[in-house]
Formats: sequence, C-alpha cells, structure tokens
Amino acid sequence: MDPRKRVHFCFAGKSEKIMDYIALDTIPHYSECESIVSELGYHLVELKLSRQGKTTHILATITAEDPSVSIGVNDCSKVHKILLPKIEEILGTDDTYMELSSPGMERNFKNAAEFALFKGRQVRVWDKTVTDWVGGIVVDSDDKSITLEITQDDGSSVQKTVAYVDIAKAKFIHL
Repeated sequence: MDPRKRVHFCFAGKSEKIMDYIALDTIPHYSECESIVSELGYHLVELKLSRQGKTTHILATITAEDPSVSIGVNDCSKVHKILLPKIEEILGTDDTYMELSSPGMERNFKNAAEFALFKGRQVRVWDKTVTDWVGGIVVDSDDKSITLEITQDDGSSVQKTVAYVDIAKAKFIHL
C-alpha cells in the first residue's frame, strides 16, 4: 500500500462530565455576601473572586427568591449598589471590578448546589442513564441528587430523582 494513502485514526480519550456538588457556604465569602443579597429579596447563585494584577475581579450571579419572578437590570443595579461596598469592606480593598448578572435562560448550571436555589423553576438535565434530556420542575435537591416533577403526555405528573453523578449538564427550560 502506498504510504501516502494511509489513513490514521486517532481516538482521543473522552472525559466523562459529571455534575459536581460544591456546598455554597464553602465558597470564600459566599455566606457573608448571601446574607446581604437575601436581605434584598434575592439569592446569590454564584460568587467568584479573582486577582488580576492589583485589581480584584468579582463575578456574582443573583436570582429572585420567587421562581416566577424574572431578574432585570434594575434588580442587578440595586444589588450591585449595596453588595460592592460590602465586598470591598470584607476584602479590605477598593481596587475592585464587579460584574453582577442574572442566570439568564442560556446559562448552564455550574454547581449542583444551585438546584436548591431554583426550587419551583423548570430545568432540564442530561441524564446519562437514559442518554437524553429530562425536564421538569425542581421539587427538591440535596448533596447527592435532584428530584424533578415531570408532566406526562396524559397530563399527570411523576417525580424522578436523578443523581448528580448521572447528570452531564443542566439548563433552564425556555418558556
């Protein structure tokens, strides 16, 4: 066989994705910031602090306590105005840059602990045991699994519990 016509196949090893559970109160400064945000009627979904040069970059995501309420620019502005000075006080610096947003419809869940903040919201999870999306309303969650209420074709509903190790990714259901 002509060596110029050989076809080489390379199979890269696939790393299997799983949904990690990281307790929110173990994230640095999360508890302090969540108490401030909750006083304003919201939940702190995500908090990331990183140093870039001398500046501390803060990324925060909030959601409403009520799952039927959407977060808007005014909500983000309200929380930003109160939270930023508190974080600067906690960190002991005013050399900060803060970006605050709502989760948005396209956001992937980054941490399984977030499910507890979205009880009553419609989500979909890629369940590796059925290799398909499973969608429903978040009924309950703990450090091992999520329970969804799923509406059947006949209008009845059932509850399904999915272990986080069986979830490859999760998103909100677009309404």
